[in-house]
Amino acid sequence: MSPSPTAIRKTVEAYLGRHPGERDALAGLLAALDRPVDLTARTTRPGHVTCSAVVIDRQGRVLHIRHRATGGHILTPGGHIEPGDRTLLAAALREVSEEAGIAPGALCLTRQLLGSPIDIDVHDIDANPSKGEPAHCHYDFRYVFYLAGEEPPTIVLQDAEVSGAQWLPQPEVTSPTLRAKLIAAGLDGRPEPVNASALIHNGAGRYLLHLRDHKPGVIWQSGAFALLGGGRTHDDQSLEGTLLRELSEEVPDLRLEDVKPYAVEAATSIDGLSVPVQVFTGRWGGNTDRLRLHEGVLVRWFTPDELDRLRLSPATRDLIRQHAAENPPDTGSAVAPAVWDGGSRTVLNGVGVHLHLEDAEGRVLLGLRHPESKYAGDTWHYLAGRCEQESALSCLVREAWEEAGLVIDPADVELAHVVHVVDAPGSLPLMQLVFRARRWEGTPEVRETDKCLDWQWWPRHELPDRLVSYTRTAITAISEGRAYSQLGWPPAARTAPPTVPTAAGTDDAQHDRSLGGDAS
Repeated sequence: MSPSPTAIRKTVEAYLGRHPGERDALAGLLAALDRPVDLTARTTRPGHVTCSAVVIDRQGRVLHIRHRATGGHILTPGGHIEPGDRTLLAAALREVSEEAGIAPGALCLTRQLLGSPIDIDVHDIDANPSKGEPAHCHYDFRYVFYLAGEEPPTIVLQDAEVSGAQWLPQPEVTSPTLRAKLIAAGLDGRPEPVNASALIHNGAGRYLLHLRDHKPGVIWQSGAFALLGGGRTHDDQSLEGTLLRELSEEVPDLRLEDVKPYAVEAATSIDGLSVPVQVFTGRWGGNTDRLRLHEGVLVRWFTPDELDRLRLSPATRDLIRQHAAENPPDTGSAVAPAVWDGGSRTVLNGVGVHLHLEDAEGRVLLGLRHPESKYAGDTWHYLAGRCEQESALSCLVREAWEEAGLVIDPADVELAHVVHVVDAPGSLPLMQLVFRARRWEGTPEVRETDKCLDWQWWPRHELPDRLVSYTRTAITAISEGRAYSQLGWPPAARTAPPTVPTAAGTDDAQHDRSLGGDAS
């Protein structure tokens, strides 16, 4: 879908904020934006929007091509907007790809412009009787890109429209307005990071990752885990300032310690551009459940050996593992594991979380576990997981996304049943928490094929024969309104309340003292 009038106006107003003296020159464009017309259509009269790409190499030279349609004039690559162009910038990228064969991945944004047009040029176009086009004007939005690589890419010209190409020094750029703005901006063609992200660790071997919203074409790295951070703005004084601003917008309660540059990561934008990202390291050891999250689905701690389970950029995965290898866990900060106390009857209990979902027909969602699964292979079971260093609700939300692609808001969850299970004498007791979600987003899909083969909705009175026993117990108990059940434990013996023996002749005051009473 082509850029909307609102998006175009926003771009124009931001441009005029930097070039207020050009408002009169763009009065026709602003007036056209008030009319109910599609300014991106080439048939719109008396004028319409076009886009150009100003590509600068490492020597500061600007790519020019010879357009056949303009009688051989040497210009920067550019042309009309197509219906599939998501933004004006995307239209400029498509034009340079079509006319010069330079793919978006070979280009990157500049720190000075950050994806804003360097120039909006208004020029007249002569009538073309052979195409039935009257005289009109173009409002040309010009976007600057650097070459991401050291060497210029091979130019592959679009023969039907282009007859030649050359790199011109900036003082020789053919457009006077563009030439003046290029020289004033000091664009040297050398890429530098325009995004910043945070490699956040707790000093004990865990790393904080952010699950982004699943909005393809709108959000960068949509639906994937990523580092917190974002793109630089014109108001940011430094990349560290960019990072701190992004963190305050995404997770305002998070306060990093020992922030310092670590590495530059190569990423790819929604439009396919190369994006150098300055990665900072920072330390934080708080509870993710207490963070207010203003963007995305969740934030959670992971260890490096858990990363292969996540949808995560390979570059980010490698960066975390590199940092982990260079920075062994600080054992003084690590959480001590639970241990048996030889002088106490207190023992460790594991905690599992389970998702009880019912569709509109009252059917329950169950998954068929992989035959080679370590637990309950080839058997149906709730969507479930074992709590790690996290709250039960965080575990539930994470497992729902990782296993089935379901997005659940903790506010829509309630505890439906608890099953206290011991599989065999002497084995680890398990407190199995079953949560019911009243609402969710998404359709169940198999996302961890090594654990689950299929998701199906089952009527409660027609449950599969091969069903985990405590799952069957929980489903039955929930339908009956019971909150607790237990499996594998010996029957609880009924015991009398403790008594306090008294010797002959003991007076009432002594008896009161033995029970903790007040004998005064």
